[in-house]
Amino acid sequence: MFARSSARITASALPKPFFITRSSLVASQLRPATTTASNSASTQNVSPDDAYTILVAQRKQRPISPHLSIYQPQLTWYGSAANRITGSVLSVGAYGFFAAYAVAPAFGWHLDSATIAAAFSGLPAAAKFGLKFAVALPFSYHSWNGIRHLLWDTGKALDIKDVYRTGYAVLGLTTISTIYLVMI
Repeated sequence: MFARSSARITASALPKPFFITRSSLVASQLRPATTTASNSASTQNVSPDDAYTILVAQRKQRPISPHLSIYQPQLTWYGSAANRITGSVLSVGAYGFFAAYAVAPAFGWHLDSATIAAAFSGLPAAAKFGLKFAVALPFSYHSWNGIRHLLWDTGKALDIKDVYRTGYAVLGLTTISTIYLVMI
């Protein structure tokens, strides 16, 4: 269907003799074009060192992207970075402990619950507070921010006002739950 219609268009666009024959149609399609393209660009042979010098000079003329320091930091930046960092810290800590627990018998280590509880109870109060805080803060933040992300997955609280409102709620809940976990 398309071949016929394109042949009709081609045939109708050609200058028509009194009778169009198949040979006149083929001959008109084979004649050379009346215009030819010309290229005004010129090339020159350069050595690899000269080519690199030209490339460096061209790169100096390119516009430079602005650095992040020109932008005003936002709560969303810090929240996103903190979520990734706390997730990484918790993952590295958990995998590190599980790996140590798995190889403990081979090295004669005692990482059972009773030994860890006895070692923890023998620490000074400041060390206990510091260790609890180091575990409770990333755990609390990552947990509350995970709930925030689950809320976003339902399509709720996605406008900028709600994003900030939930961001501040995560910070408040993180503070409260971290203090609670450190004090128990």
